[in-house]
Amino acid sequence: MSSTELPETRTAAAPTTSRTRAVRIADGEELRSVALPGLTLTVRARPGNRPGLPPALYVHGLGGSSQNWSALMPLLADHVDGEAVDLPGFGDSPPPDDGNYSVTGHARAVIRLLDAAGRGPVHLLGNSMGGAVATRVAAVRPDLVRTLTLVSPALPELRAQRTAWPTALLAVPGVASFFARLTKDWTAEQRVKGVLSLCYGDPGQVTEEGLRHAVEEMERRLELPYFWDAMARSSRGIVDAYTLGGQHGLWRQAERVLAPTLLVYGGRDRLVSYRMARKAAAAFRGSRLLTLPEAGHVAMMEYPETVAQAFRDLIAEDGGS
Repeated sequence: MSSTELPETRTAAAPTTSRTRAVRIADGEELRSVALPGLTLTVRARPGNRPGLPPALYVHGLGGSSQNWSALMPLLADHVDGEAVDLPGFGDSPPPDDGNYSVTGHARAVIRLLDAAGRGPVHLLGNSMGGAVATRVAAVRPDLVRTLTLVSPALPELRAQRTAWPTALLAVPGVASFFARLTKDWTAEQRVKGVLSLCYGDPGQVTEEGLRHAVEEMERRLELPYFWDAMARSSRGIVDAYTLGGQHGLWRQAERVLAPTLLVYGGRDRLVSYRMARKAAAAFRGSRLLTLPEAGHVAMMEYPETVAQAFRDLIAEDGGS
């Protein structure tokens, strides 16, 4: 789709008739659906505090959604006009018609969204799988990316941490459906607490209200017939991306990124090794590195004020635009 073709949009004020639970929308956020050929994406907007602010796009990780950015977006509303996308098959976005959940497929969805809306170049932020997606977008379409911020990006590791192995195993055919059957009696709260222990440096930081919202969202997702398929195929997409060599390899593409880059790594990350911070800093030319010893895999949720200040410093260095 060219940038002259505008997508069909609708404001999501209520869930569709096929769903029994509404997606949570925080105060100050707006939710809309963007229909593209073969693809429908839900976009969560946090408009800037004043007109004319540069655009930003936030991209979540595996199993996440645009809600993962709800803590950070209001802290940056004085600097950017923010939007967070639900990748195909996640959050409130339905599966893509072609069933492509590869990193390239997700990157293509982001590119099509930006091209259709004409919002580029944007300040692009990605976490985990979203960091790999954002890296690919910045490498192949530098015209769309003003700055790049990566929080624990899922870039290839030769020796992944053992705590990351179960996530990688979802990529094996049949494992996701087996795990779904094995855990069919688990409550949504049990599942959420397991995710928090894996993703947070200190799960005790999560408030009772935050836990309740996360449980409600987990209950909603478990009702979706494609939940496990999206997880399994996207996990497979990450593993496949790790094995690509040559110009399509993620580390090679990291070296091609021209945009000023901020890298954020957590010392207690159980999914992306803290030791990868140095390699990433060397790969992304002229990058800034923020290391948070007490953070886990989702620093933008655990330490949003610190990440927000580092982002402000990045765009100030870039001329504040």
